[in-house]
Amino acid sequence: METIGEFNRHRYLNLATFRLDGSEVQTPVWFAAAGERLYVFTARDSGKVKRLRRSARARIAPCDVRGRILGAWQEASVRIVTEHRTIGLAQGALRAKYGWQMWLTDLGSRLAGRIQNRSWLEIVPGRQSGPPAP
Repeated sequence: METIGEFNRHRYLNLATFRLDGSEVQTPVWFAAAGERLYVFTARDSGKVKRLRRSARARIAPCDVRGRILGAWQEASVRIVTEHRTIGLAQGALRAKYGWQMWLTDLGSRLAGRIQNRSWLEIVPGRQSGPPAP
């Protein structure tokens, strides 16, 4: 099982969330560590957010930009973050990790009017929340 620091050495994380029927949906995402948590941003109306509203259960593994797995999968618990302080912490961690790329992503989102449509996800590796999917 990878530690937070080991995860953070990678550029991408494959975040697997679960549909109602138990099938898994894998998505490669940018992420950054802050303390003992990993943080991800995504569109508020994305499928992963909809699935996480039903169940906090997820699996994570380091991956490349195309989602090719580079390490072992592990269970995780994910919550949608709404606290401004935690969102600020997550933004700072992502800006520190991705630098100009995050700056450019934020700029594009502002210009397109999508920056206010973000959801922030807090991932706790190694913890499963709720019953396993059927």
